[in-house]
Amino acid sequence: MDVFVGAALIDMYAKCGCVNDSRLVFDIIMNRDVVLWNSMIATYAQNGHPEECVKLCSEMVFENFTPTEATLVTAISASADLAAINQGRELHGYSWKLGFVFNDKVKTGLVDMYAKSGNVKIARVLFEELWEKRLVSWNAMIVGYAMHGHAYEALNLFKRMLEYSTQPDHITFVGVLSACNRGALLDEGQMYFDSMIKDYCIEPSVQHFTCMIDLLGHCNRLNEAYRLITEMKVTPDSGVWGALLNSCKIHGNVELGELALERLINLQPDDAGNYVILSNIYAQAGKWEQVQKLRKVMIERKIKKSIGCSWIEVKNKIHAFVCGDTSHPMSDELYEELEKMGEFMAEAGYVPNTSPVFFDVENDEKMEMVNGHSERLAIAFGLISTPPGAKLLVTKNLRVCEDCHVVIKLISKIKKREITVRDVNRYHHFKDGVCSCGDYW
Repeated sequence: MDVFVGAALIDMYAKCGCVNDSRLVFDIIMNRDVVLWNSMIATYAQNGHPEECVKLCSEMVFENFTPTEATLVTAISASADLAAINQGRELHGYSWKLGFVFNDKVKTGLVDMYAKSGNVKIARVLFEELWEKRLVSWNAMIVGYAMHGHAYEALNLFKRMLEYSTQPDHITFVGVLSACNRGALLDEGQMYFDSMIKDYCIEPSVQHFTCMIDLLGHCNRLNEAYRLITEMKVTPDSGVWGALLNSCKIHGNVELGELALERLINLQPDDAGNYVILSNIYAQAGKWEQVQKLRKVMIERKIKKSIGCSWIEVKNKIHAFVCGDTSHPMSDELYEELEKMGEFMAEAGYVPNTSPVFFDVENDEKMEMVNGHSERLAIAFGLISTPPGAKLLVTKNLRVCEDCHVVIKLISKIKKREITVRDVNRYHHFKDGVCSCGDYW
């Protein structure tokens, strides 16, 4: 029953990834103090349970415990991971009410939260208000700009950071190289990559290499990208080979695409998405026999495509959807909304691209499957649940497919809505039929 022993046990279980055991210890102790609450809140945050983290923070306040700096920083960070902007705003207001308006650690957490939630302008305002701009603050803002594809803003901020004599670290260069990648700035990317090694003596990590390989690949320098992989001092992971495979798809390079998939199968034997990309490469090259062989291999190995999940926050509640979802109480209205949108889009000349569907079914069924992608359901829910003109923020666990990207651009134009989609790769800001990525992702 001792709170100090309890906090230590919670921390021990958390570091071992045993979240349920941490919670059992927390629930047993009746006379809790702030340290115990913070230990449990941190456990949820550190083990990938941001929703439970934010919920427990609310319970802590309800139980008449005053959150500390550590509580707020952790909860704000969890809101950032959820892209739960309304919860983040509530924490922002509450932290100001508690007198943390001049607390740079809390404010840096808010910079990160607003950037990850698609509000880089607010993030920048808070960043400029910081009394002391520490390295973590610069990194939060630079990475935030990079995530949204604001390449020049990220690079200009990096130059300003150097003028302030702040020494960059490996995270800074992840942000800088990501910005170059998202902005297709090949010369700048190569310059900063070399500078990181020569001027700052930072050994490139897998993340740095992934940025460079993706940048080279997108710019159709596939052989250079492959050569860089062979020269890596660290072991290439699935992100590295995935970046090469995706670039092979963009530029139709069958030979390197096959090699990349071979490496990916060794690393991720059950990831269907990699097979889908190579199948598309074969289809683009007219190699239909290879398409069939690849599908046969997938069936024999019982490999199923990863389930796409998207979520949207409306009125302080997070609504999650999976591909083809019919479990939501408003699913009839959602599909009705998508059907109406389909009619408008057809009039605008839209023709569905069913290449992301890896199943051997009729075209009509493929079109139906693509139409039920999770991000479309989340957007449909947002459209019918918010006032006209309200901005929508949707988060997805996978990469947005090409067809959904086209569809969301059209929806933003037809419905006159700003729609932000945060997928596993980057943020896409859709407005007036255009995406901020410039169709480069």
